[in-house]
Amino acid sequence: MASYGAIQRPSITSKSASTDHLNESEESTGVNWSDFKRSELKLMCPFSIPSSSEAAALRINRNLSYFALYYTHFVWIILFITLIPQRKVSLILLVIMTYVASLYLLLLSAVPSSNVIHKVLDKRIVLPVIVIATAVELIVTHSALHLLFTLAGSIPVVLVHAVLWVREDLVCAEDGRVVAASGELIPLVHDDESAALMV
Repeated sequence: MASYGAIQRPSITSKSASTDHLNESEESTGVNWSDFKRSELKLMCPFSIPSSSEAAALRINRNLSYFALYYTHFVWIILFITLIPQRKVSLILLVIMTYVASLYLLLLSAVPSSNVIHKVLDKRIVLPVIVIATAVELIVTHSALHLLFTLAGSIPVVLVHAVLWVREDLVCAEDGRVVAASGELIPLVHDDESAALMV
């Protein structure tokens, strides 16, 4: 009650006690909190031009396998949008085949240890059969032009993305720079020391 309405000044003993408490907590946990302070923020660019045609081919193969589901969804959405105004039957068949492919992929993930399902119903055989059956259904229902225009418009976009995208598996180099495991990722902002090391 004696301090009610009065302004208290911080005492020197309370500061020293709090710094002692911080030093004790660092000693007890073994963590130096000054190590977690970041000196600067570097921007990374996930896109770069490959250095050679072999690097481009390797990057296309790696990105096609890594982003296969996303690329498929991209092409599927464009095809779905182009079929909406005119081709209702083709749209229904496309949705049915998508449902069949989803059930197959769910079956594979639900039973990962089954040799019968993984060897008899191999993904490399069943998924191309589903794609071919979908293409045949679209051709039979007179939607072949929609399919061709969709593939002609979306495949170049997919290939450009696959060529330019650098994977995000980052590794910290010995000199403190952050680079991709393949050595392709380059920071947008270079400081003078790292520029001198790169030359």
